[in-house]
Amino acid sequence: MGRKIGCVMLASGFGRRFSGGGNKLLVPVDGVPLAQRTLDVLSPLPFARRVVVSQWPEVRALAERSSFLALDNPQAAEGIAASVRIGTRAMEGLDGVLFAVCDQPYLNISSIEKLLDCFQSHKNAICALSFAGQRGNPVVFPSELFPALLALTGDRGGGQVIRAHPEQLVLVECSSPRELMDVDRAEDLQ
Repeated sequence: MGRKIGCVMLASGFGRRFSGGGNKLLVPVDGVPLAQRTLDVLSPLPFARRVVVSQWPEVRALAERSSFLALDNPQAAEGIAASVRIGTRAMEGLDGVLFAVCDQPYLNISSIEKLLDCFQSHKNAICALSFAGQRGNPVVFPSELFPALLALTGDRGGGQVIRAHPEQLVLVECSSPRELMDVDRAEDLQ
């Protein structure tokens, strides 16, 4: 029996750099809202628990329709740390947690499966998707680092925990740099 891994999809951002107007997470990519694309990639994977942390009621509704527990983030203005803390608290009792962002429309399921396999075979490792040695998202953290994730504040996320524990980082190569591309501006979708 493998270690129990939870999944947290971070979906509370304001998308301030997104010039397309409206909520970036609801913008369709190939006809499917950005947030829904990520839910569709994560849904079939064998997570012990799955949550979406979002300040947006529309995104939480998508999450619930995809059988994710939708958690409100009333502290979204603080920055990403608030979402990380809410998500980490929901993973209590599990062996690890995968954090995914929801603005990577080209992420594929086989890369996430490789990431989960890596975590299963590397005790206490932080496993991160990468391309050509450049770390990206998603990232899986072991439960021993939950206290460090819960201590984050402001607009600092898991990257701060990774920098504090570089010896635990294992990079998992994905199939294409496109998978790690995140949508910050409307032009990124061209």
